[in-house]
Amino acid sequence: MILLACAVDAELGFWKEREGVDKLILGVGPVEAAAAVATAVANRDYSLVVNAGLGGAFAGAAQIGAGVIVGEDTMDLGLETGEPISLPPGERVVDHARSDGTIVGKLRARGFAVLNGVTVSSVTATDETASRLAGRGAQVESMEGFAVLRAAERAGVAAIELRGISNRCGARESSGWDFAAGTAGLQRVVEALFNVLDEATIT
Repeated sequence: MILLACAVDAELGFWKEREGVDKLILGVGPVEAAAAVATAVANRDYSLVVNAGLGGAFAGAAQIGAGVIVGEDTMDLGLETGEPISLPPGERVVDHARSDGTIVGKLRARGFAVLNGVTVSSVTATDETASRLAGRGAQVESMEGFAVLRAAERAGVAAIELRGISNRCGARESSGWDFAAGTAGLQRVVEALFNVLDEATIT
């Protein structure tokens, strides 16, 4: 079984029910996302968790309407200066999670860009914040990506994050927000993923 998860139902408005796939509406934000995925994988065996949703791209990373793969996602955890949190010896902050490398490679071979993600609890709305996050290597922003990947990782289930680019990160008046373009891009990469999975099953 595959778990296909999105924050809000409209992001997957194109999706048609498919045998072997459960669709899960997470809710908005990392807490809802992590809790929903943790509950789902605890109650049913899944071979793959797919987080499919919209995201914003940082300058130069991707065009609005593109469908992309997030190869690695980070959570913006630490001091607001960018410095790490001080913890007792031996403790660490887990702030990175990765999509399944094999599937990422197959989608990359089909022409989809693989970008670095950052998960936030407040959508970037200023050029200053966009510059700060991009300076840390972020190329695409979401509010659920890291949470889904990390929840699946802790449960020992493979996962992948897919995004349709709906806007540019930064000042909202110049973000170019376009829900329809974002979902069109998401549809392309989601359909490509399931083609890859179907081919793997056949072979």
